[in-house]
Amino acid sequence: MLRNKVVILSMLLFTLFFNAQNQNKATKFSDPAAPVGDKTLTVPDVVRPVMDIWMRDTYVTQGPNGNYFMIGTTANKGKVVPEKVKYGDYNSGLFLWKSKNLKKWDSLGIIWSFKNDAESWQKKGKPVKGKDSNLVYRALWAPELHYIKSKETWLLTASLNGNQGSFVLKSISGKPEGPYENIAGNSTNPIFDDIDLSIFEDANGDVYLVAHNHFIAIMKDDLTDIAEPFKRLGETPFNPEPYIEGAYLIKYNNKYHLLQTVWSVKQKDGTYTYLRKGDKNLHSYDVVIASADNIYGPYGPRYTAIIEGGHNNLFQDIEGNWWSTTFFNPRGIKGKEFEVTCRPALVPVKWVKNKLKPDLERAKQFYDSF
Repeated sequence: MLRNKVVILSMLLFTLFFNAQNQNKATKFSDPAAPVGDKTLTVPDVVRPVMDIWMRDTYVTQGPNGNYFMIGTTANKGKVVPEKVKYGDYNSGLFLWKSKNLKKWDSLGIIWSFKNDAESWQKKGKPVKGKDSNLVYRALWAPELHYIKSKETWLLTASLNGNQGSFVLKSISGKPEGPYENIAGNSTNPIFDDIDLSIFEDANGDVYLVAHNHFIAIMKDDLTDIAEPFKRLGETPFNPEPYIEGAYLIKYNNKYHLLQTVWSVKQKDGTYTYLRKGDKNLHSYDVVIASADNIYGPYGPRYTAIIEGGHNNLFQDIEGNWWSTTFFNPRGIKGKEFEVTCRPALVPVKWVKNKLKPDLERAKQFYDSF
């Protein structure tokens, strides 16, 4: 009898060990299947631009006074752009918009310019190949505006085109419209060598820089620089990991949620995957999310949150409702179907069992009353 119990116990322990091992193997990588066609996860058809302004990487945040502020990758209106230069590769600085209701947006004009505010390393630009070898172009990509509650101040991040790195600016007036100056950490060179630099403030007041290619670094308490070298986040990657961009971090329900953007591609069998190879057959520009108990990770398996809504950010309105930004990316198969592209728009979203998805009902209500 005792021997039988020992055998049964041994078998049970082996089964538990075997299942644990299989579970670890199963969660080693995120599932790359892209649920293209799922309308419950796709930017609702009713969503349309809230402004007729050329903009990519739309970013919106709520200020401490209840106003909303919008910033993004813009292009100078009416500016003659050299033939071989992309429209978004030429601008004069950062422009800001303000709204009280998310529907009517007023321009606050340029709040940081290459001409008046940039350090010498930020002014260099990239040479345009062609007859005029003295011509350079420069632009700021994917800017973000963050109100740091613990310091009651505003920080801006932006990336320079042409692989020239990213930097952080601080408002010297304490107002969102600035003026802004470089923090010490990027007074002579980029604080981060790649694109898509974001900011996250934790509940205890710690401020982090979150960056492209899965990097993070905590800032000094006075926000003048990073307090540690950038380190990689612990993630559950795709296998193999494709090109991913638009890193953004939030905290909800005591968990950290890492938002990133990845392209889906169609496979020969008609299904879709995030295992992108090159720039061919790009289909939709999607937001994937992974969650963790610790800010450095490990982050669990990624899930698709918003199809066609990539390079976004999340914010809450004065009533506590959640929103995501989007801009109608013109690239890819789905991009060819948009009536307009590169225009700022807002997508109502909601949390369902700790996972984010579009809120179709709120989207219809918002745009019906627009």
